[in-house]
Amino acid sequence: MTGTAIVVGAGVGGLATAIGLRRAGWRVTVLERRTEVERYGTAFALTPAAQDALDELGVGGAVRRRAVPYRSAQIRRPDGRVLARLPLDRVEKKAGKPELLVSRPYLIDALLAGLESFGDVAVKLGEPVTEVDAVRTGHDLLVGADGIRSVVRRRCFGDASGPEPIGSVAWIGIADFESGLHGETWGRGRFFGLTPVEPGRTNWYAAVPEGTTAADLPGLFEGWHDPIPRVLTGTDPAGWLRYEMRHLHPALPSFVHGGRTALVGDAAHAMTPNLGQGACTAILDAGALTRAVVRHGRTGLAAALRDYDRERRRTAQRTAFVSRTLHRFVSTERTALRDGLARLLPG
Repeated sequence: MTGTAIVVGAGVGGLATAIGLRRAGWRVTVLERRTEVERYGTAFALTPAAQDALDELGVGGAVRRRAVPYRSAQIRRPDGRVLARLPLDRVEKKAGKPELLVSRPYLIDALLAGLESFGDVAVKLGEPVTEVDAVRTGHDLLVGADGIRSVVRRRCFGDASGPEPIGSVAWIGIADFESGLHGETWGRGRFFGLTPVEPGRTNWYAAVPEGTTAADLPGLFEGWHDPIPRVLTGTDPAGWLRYEMRHLHPALPSFVHGGRTALVGDAAHAMTPNLGQGACTAILDAGALTRAVVRHGRTGLAAALRDYDRERRRTAQRTAFVSRTLHRFVSTERTALRDGLARLLPG
C-alpha cells in the first residue's frame, strides 16, 4: 500500500526525493516558497555513489550528458608551486567511473524533467510554508527539504540547531575560457578554486574573510599564479554570486520526527562547501529515504524513517564535520604548518 507525501523545497534534495517517492508509487506534492525553481549557481560535484543514486532515480543519463569528468586537480601555493595532488585517479579506478562536475542549472533541469515525466506531480511555486503538519493536512509523510533555514526542521526541533556563520564568504562565478589548471590554491586566510564545468568554461570560487566585497577580490589575489588574476579581471562582477559560508550547528539528534516527518539535504545537515559534497549528500538522502519507504510501505512508515535515520545521519554528519574541519585547515593564517602537512598527502 502506498501513501501520500508533501515535499517542502524544490532544490536538489527535494526534487530527488519527490522523484524517488513517485517512482515508488506514492502521490507527491512539492511546495516551494519561491516563485521560480532556483537555477542559479555554478558547478556541483557528483561522486560515483551520487551518480548511482541518480541512476536509481532514472535521471543519471540526462545528467551525464551535460556533465564533465574531473580527473586531475592539484593544491598549490599562490606562486603556483604544487603542494599535493587530489587522488581523483584512485577514485575513478576504485569506482570504475570518474567524479563528475555539472552546472547546477543542468542538474535542476534534469530533476525537474524526471519529475514532470510522471505527469501527475504538483510542483506548487510561490507557496510560503510557515507551519506544515503531515497529519493535519491529510498526508502520510512530510519531507523537509527546505534548506539551512528549514521551517520543517524548526517545527520538529525548535531553534536548538540553526545556521552558524564561520567567518568566511565565498564568491563564485564562471569564466568563459578553459583553465589548464584545476584544484585549489591556498593562501593566508583565503583560497581560490578552479574546476571544469562544461566545454569552453571554468568554474571558480574564492573563499575570503567575511566582509570582503567584489571590488576587494582582485586586490586580494593580485600576484597569484595564472589564471587566477585573469579570471577576476576577465569576468563581469555583475555575474558573480556571493555565498555566506555557514553550517548547521549543533548537529541534529535525528533526521526524523514523530514517525511521519523526515529531513533531507541542507535542512538536515547543511555543511560548508569545502568537500563539494552538499548536492551528493542530498541525493544520497533521497535514495536512502526512498529505499526505506519501499521496504516498509505506508503502514510501516515509522520503521522506514528509523531505518533512514540510521543509514544517513552519522554518515552525513561526519561529512559535515570533516568539511568544516577542512575549512579551518585551509583558511588558517599558519600557512607554513598547513603547507608542510599538505606535502605529506599521498599523491
